[in-house]
Amino acid sequence: MNTPNVAKEDIINAFQYRHATKEFDSSKKLSDEEINFILQTANLSPSSFGFEPWHFVVVQNQELRELLKPVAWGAPLKLDTASHFVLGLSMKAPMTRWDADYIMHMMKDVKQFPQDVIDMYSNFYKAFQENDFDLDTDKKLFDWAAKQIYIALGNMMTAAALTGIDSCPIEGFHQEKTEKLLSDKFDIDTDKYGLSFMVAFGHRKENPAHPKSRRNFDDVVTWK
Repeated sequence: MNTPNVAKEDIINAFQYRHATKEFDSSKKLSDEEINFILQTANLSPSSFGFEPWHFVVVQNQELRELLKPVAWGAPLKLDTASHFVLGLSMKAPMTRWDADYIMHMMKDVKQFPQDVIDMYSNFYKAFQENDFDLDTDKKLFDWAAKQIYIALGNMMTAAALTGIDSCPIEGFHQEKTEKLLSDKFDIDTDKYGLSFMVAFGHRKENPAHPKSRRNFDDVVTWK
């Protein structure tokens, strides 16, 4: 593993280049290598306690894309033109409670903690949920997991921009109707997973009409 040495100018240029692409050039498709690279950055993203409470569904089947259109008002043009379309699923309470089977699997099988560390980690995680963040409802636990998957979303879009690939994050969907569709047609267990976002990848059809606008840097950052 080498120490990264990416030029700061190249990183800032990628952030300037990135924009929420409304329409993609449908004739330009990403290679398997390109989309797998983007997905690997999601897989390598950090998460609270390292529990990775997420799953990503890449929707390439055009019939399934069509089914998404009526319940996702922010997505139709992207569904028609994007090279790749990804659903970001966050785990629900049955997967993320401190005593869930998935959490034990992560500690025992993925992280391969010894039993004494599992016991200690479990106690920390229980206290975090019950005392520190007051995660005492299913909705709060889902929202906590959603915060984690948004880290992965940002990393995917940044990695894409760094390699000249465009993206568009999408929250323009009816959550209840979309999750029913995912259960009925996508074979997704919506007792365990909920939809946090959609994101499209590809190459822009045209450059944005206006330059990127942001608040003044000094209005955003305070030093103490």
